[in-house]
Amino acid sequence: MNKIYLRALAIMAGAAIAGGCSTMAAETSSVSASSSSITAADLEASQQRISELESALAAKDRDLANAEARIGESSTAGSMTADASLFPPNPKAGQCYARVLIPAKYQTVSENVLKRDAAERIEIIPARYETVEENVLVKEASSTLEVVPAVYGEVQERVLVKPASQKIVEVPAVYETVKEQVLDKPAHTAWKKGPAARQSANVLSESTTDTGEIMCLVEIPATYKTIEKRVLVTPAQTDTIEIPAEYKTVTKTVVKQPATTREVMIPAKYETVTVTKLVSPANESRTTIPAEYQTVTRTNKTTDERMEWRQVMCEVNMTRDNVLALQKALADKGYYKAGLDGVIGGQTLSAARQYAIDKNLPAGSNYVPIEVVKSLDLSL
Repeated sequence: MNKIYLRALAIMAGAAIAGGCSTMAAETSSVSASSSSITAADLEASQQRISELESALAAKDRDLANAEARIGESSTAGSMTADASLFPPNPKAGQCYARVLIPAKYQTVSENVLKRDAAERIEIIPARYETVEENVLVKEASSTLEVVPAVYGEVQERVLVKPASQKIVEVPAVYETVKEQVLDKPAHTAWKKGPAARQSANVLSESTTDTGEIMCLVEIPATYKTIEKRVLVTPAQTDTIEIPAEYKTVTKTVVKQPATTREVMIPAKYETVTVTKLVSPANESRTTIPAEYQTVTRTNKTTDERMEWRQVMCEVNMTRDNVLALQKALADKGYYKAGLDGVIGGQTLSAARQYAIDKNLPAGSNYVPIEVVKSLDLSL
């Protein structure tokens, strides 16, 4: 069922309830005029409420017309068909109705069906073996050649370690140190300031500069220094030295008797081992397995879901006294656990719904069907 269809159903249910409530409100107001327990303020509030409901009804009528047009366009094969009538059949004044969806009904049936076909089970009976002990040949008799090692002895012998030789020794040269005087700086001339009287007798010439200074050309004598010099006295030479041969006594191991071989016989070797012998070969056993059946339970749909008009409690007959009576009746049956306040709330609706389900009566989550009221022996 698409969203447009559900919205249309809600609008139609609201319209029907509002229509029944407005009619009932009109009758109630006429009856209340003669009742001394209803004040003028209550009557005025009821009239105002009726006006609000009529305005809401007009708006829902417009929405209903639009919804009907959309339902005709969006309906598809296989979806649930809406009721031909958009209003409750044979409505009565002072009664409220709700268009509700009646879910499909299902029936659970059991059937004995074949679970497994008859078959044949083949069992393999394994071969049977037994364990016995046997004396078996592990290694045959054989022969092998055994080596008789050589016999050795020790002897002493004088052996040449190093033969005689000659050694050439170098005799180094002999030098001595002598002193000798050599020229350090040769004689030369130099210009010096001052008169010739101050420069001693080595003055060669004298001149005066533009500034009036006296310059003398002085002869400077040569200077000498004493140096030490190493001179060869005896040149280097070589000398030949005779080196005698070297000998030593060593102990040497020699073969007194060479190695030989001999044939040695090795006897056969036996061991007691555990072996597995076949007693009876493998074979097969065939067993017939009968067919197996089981009982399966399936759910069959007996009726399709449908829309249905139901008479419900509404604001007209949902007075405080009526709600108190409903709450008390439900409490007496053990369904209503809260305090009696005369207000239709979630706990009252939940208790009425659970009572309806237990009694297999029409049930709703946000309304109280009249069948529940009648089952509780209430007259609202």
